[in-house]
Amino acid sequence: MPTERLTFRGHDGSTLAARLDLPEGPHLATALFAHCFTCSKDIPAARRIAARLAGMGIAVLRFDFTGLGHSGGEFENTSFSSNVRDLVLAASALGDRNMAPDLLIGHSLGGAAVLGAAGEIDSVKGVVTIGAPYDPGHVTHNFGDALEAIAAEGAAEVQLGGRGIRIGQGFVEDVKAENLTIRIASLHRALLVLHAPRDTTVGIENAAEIFGAAKHPKSFVTLDNADHLITDPADAEYAAEVIAAWATKYLSLKRPAPPPGAPEGIVCVSEADPDGFLQDINSGPNHHALADEPLAYGGTNRGMSPYGFLTAGLGACTSMTIRMYARRKGWPLEHVQVAVSHDKVHAQDAECGGGKAQADTFKRVIKLTGDLSDDQRARLMEIADKCPVHRTLERSSTIITQPG
Repeated sequence: MPTERLTFRGHDGSTLAARLDLPEGPHLATALFAHCFTCSKDIPAARRIAARLAGMGIAVLRFDFTGLGHSGGEFENTSFSSNVRDLVLAASALGDRNMAPDLLIGHSLGGAAVLGAAGEIDSVKGVVTIGAPYDPGHVTHNFGDALEAIAAEGAAEVQLGGRGIRIGQGFVEDVKAENLTIRIASLHRALLVLHAPRDTTVGIENAAEIFGAAKHPKSFVTLDNADHLITDPADAEYAAEVIAAWATKYLSLKRPAPPPGAPEGIVCVSEADPDGFLQDINSGPNHHALADEPLAYGGTNRGMSPYGFLTAGLGACTSMTIRMYARRKGWPLEHVQVAVSHDKVHAQDAECGGGKAQADTFKRVIKLTGDLSDDQRARLMEIADKCPVHRTLERSSTIITQPG
């Protein structure tokens, strides 16, 4: 996934730092991501969601709000309203690049901010909230006894997530005064609400309030046992999958014609987990799969191994070829099942630099159901050997590798 670093001016003129995650192939749409309260654009959940969307052709801009991460300015001088203005300015910066955002995604208070900003960004077709508060003032319960010091001194340090950060009285007053009810009711965009029932930072009742205030089209999906920051990679993966699937319904993700020499388009494989072996496999905006290795070989077992995909290709092609022939002949074939095994383990071959020298053996067991004659069954078994993947595996192929 190519990533471009860029900057733009925030609400007070400060320089805000951003990352623009770009698709490997055609750019089909753009998303703008707002991070959680006092977090940054680089938290794992944001990176995973951005990677998944980029894989399906959606560029994602992630930026640090004023005074956070690598952005300039003083956080204690910011407010909820200033976060909304920063989002609108980020959208404007994307528009200057002819990449006006089609989708807004916000995590925690960032979710409330995208609800507040959506009405000011004409290009937006869909909004996603993750663990968002219905009442932005909800965030002040994290300040504890510091609220008195903030009121008395105008600003004070608050301990959040094990680190101290200065909060100004302007932020407290502004966030308490904000009411999103009217903004949500007049959103006029598709809305996806993601929330974990066991979120102890922002309770699940907030999701119910947001969902209840919104007009259709709207969707609500639970994140089950996820924590507020979605720290478990499996939870981040699930959230990314849900957002990606939902977005295809509301964004126009039409790919251009395939390039010469690739009639079925280009399958793009991107590393999803640099600490393991998880891979995103994308074929166009609508087809996604995960490749991985078993736990025993350092993977997370969240997808088939590369040999598994190779074996699946043979099985699927065999079944399709048999069905096409029987359909053309008008034979009473009711069902096809193909069980395929391969005599090698991908992880073992990868460790020893390419595997054994002998030819691979694929064992294929084909079950045909239907009132077929013996001659028909025999002919369909012959046809199985004529499937394109079977023929490709039987003969040597040419693989051309070049730098990207």
